[in-house]
Amino acid sequence: MSSPSEPSLLDRVPVVPVVVVHDLADAVPVARALVAGGLPVVELTLRTPVALEAVRAIAAEVPEILVGAGTVLTAGQAHEARDAGAQFLVSPGATPSLLAGMADTGLPYLPGTSTVSEVLAVLETGVREMKFFPAEASGGTGFLSSLAGPVPQARFCPTGGITPANAADYLALPNVGCVGGSWLTPRDLVAAGEWGRIERLAAEASGLVTA
Repeated sequence: MSSPSEPSLLDRVPVVPVVVVHDLADAVPVARALVAGGLPVVELTLRTPVALEAVRAIAAEVPEILVGAGTVLTAGQAHEARDAGAQFLVSPGATPSLLAGMADTGLPYLPGTSTVSEVLAVLETGVREMKFFPAEASGGTGFLSSLAGPVPQARFCPTGGITPANAADYLALPNVGCVGGSWLTPRDLVAAGEWGRIERLAAEASGLVTA
């Protein structure tokens, strides 16, 4: 997932904020609030018309944060995200063409998996770190715990249904390095410019302990 001289994305923070930006003006303040709260990593999902511009703005104006692009569905999106300044990529699934496209960018990436066969297929490409999505709907901590025995080399960032109530349960698993969380930047707080409240949510999440 990363070069030998850099820590893995899975080991940087316990919770990777998963953020949807609807208004470009919110991108930089959100990123700064997350950094202030102790979470210098953000995954911006490519679900809105301003998402790529938000990646570009954060990369330019908040250099202390590691900015990634999520919900990458195609090789084309992967390259667009890289060109906008994304420093890592996250996908909800892992088709052969998508895996090849993300690898071709030269960026670290977390391909999405939700079954044993998908995990094995990703491992066959040489990638050991991946997203588990949708985590709660796909078996949650029970699935990942069962997988740790037969496939201990795979490590995960579970995302989807992760909340403050269950995040610690995931982080206690030996094959989980971090979780992805959207609860840190709820749309109403972002729309209201409640950056202080987002900073406090980030601070609480940054204190979670991994296994």
